[in-house]
Amino acid sequence: MRLRDLLLTALALLVLVGLAAPSAPAQDLLIPMDEQQENHLKAYGAVYATLQEGQTVDWLLNYRGGSFLTSASDAVRRELRVRGVSFAAVGGGEASKIISEVESDGSNKSVVPLEKAPEIAVYAPDGAVPWDDAVRLALEYAEVPHDVIYDEEVLDGDLSSYDWLHLHHEDFTGQFGKFIRYRNEPWYIQKQKKAEAAAKKFGFQKVSQLKLAVAERIKNYVSQGGFLFSMCSGTETLDIALAAHKTDVVPEAYDGDPVDPNALDKLDFSNTLAFRNFTPNLNAHEYSHSNIDVGPPPPNMRDPSLDYFTLFEFSAKWDPVPTMLTQNHVATVKGFVGQSTAYNEEVLKEDVVVMAEAPDRPQVRYVHGTLGQGTFTFYSGH
Repeated sequence: MRLRDLLLTALALLVLVGLAAPSAPAQDLLIPMDEQQENHLKAYGAVYATLQEGQTVDWLLNYRGGSFLTSASDAVRRELRVRGVSFAAVGGGEASKIISEVESDGSNKSVVPLEKAPEIAVYAPDGAVPWDDAVRLALEYAEVPHDVIYDEEVLDGDLSSYDWLHLHHEDFTGQFGKFIRYRNEPWYIQKQKKAEAAAKKFGFQKVSQLKLAVAERIKNYVSQGGFLFSMCSGTETLDIALAAHKTDVVPEAYDGDPVDPNALDKLDFSNTLAFRNFTPNLNAHEYSHSNIDVGPPPPNMRDPSLDYFTLFEFSAKWDPVPTMLTQNHVATVKGFVGQSTAYNEEVLKEDVVVMAEAPDRPQVRYVHGTLGQGTFTFYSGH
């Protein structure tokens, strides 16, 4: 559950409307987000539902795990009870005291008023199941409404309808996840046929061209003010596709024509979001996209009980966005092996903010950056 709690902190980022100091009404409801909370995911869903009803919620950054404070009403109480969410009624004086503590100059805390529930889209193909995507699983469990979209909706311009876009297991290079060892399996054949048909429908000769067009639309969505939350291979392959927009890095085994012999010299790192100076893996049979991913720990360190990483602490008053993205009831989070398990810190762009790293290893797990009017957040692992 800790991973899902971390992922859903991104949700509340989208409903940020300013940092004006709120006023405390006669009676409020405090929704704690520390270890006293019985159901963290359902709490996020309850906050989302409250915002949908037009009621403002204050997010108390760094106060008891990023707790929430909102006006008391029978409807909100009922919503919290039905979802099994822990909460406490606080009088006006106590609420004012909490706000004063959070807003005091000497505290690394801040109040963020939330007013609008975001429109959320999850980028996933037809037939994808929620339990294969950690964020989608969290959204389903928390009862947060969202739409599932894919290439057709992106290319038709539907992204502008959403505040938050999530993507997870995707290969924007057009190499079908580099699962070539399964090329004779029915599921692989079906996936390839569907992708090639979609490429043809939109006038592209190859799947890699279709995926590049989608990647460029996503980048444009971010630059125009969208929030992108991406995980696992959806992070690494997005930047590979964007960097290779002037060349061909896809082996013949996947698209029927050879790699551009000068591909590495033609990579354009000015076109990427988070990574630079990386080297795509041009071997069709190696299950690796590039040196962006440092892979899982060596076998002697692969004990799941030892695989943890640490969230950084930011200034709630001066760096509110990274602070929002690291709200959690614990500072140490369990790691997860994935198609892109951890990022090579040497290929990160200088302006990308590192929000979590694995101790004693040259790798980072969680990064954030801005592009134009929008932001992107990359989370490694499955």
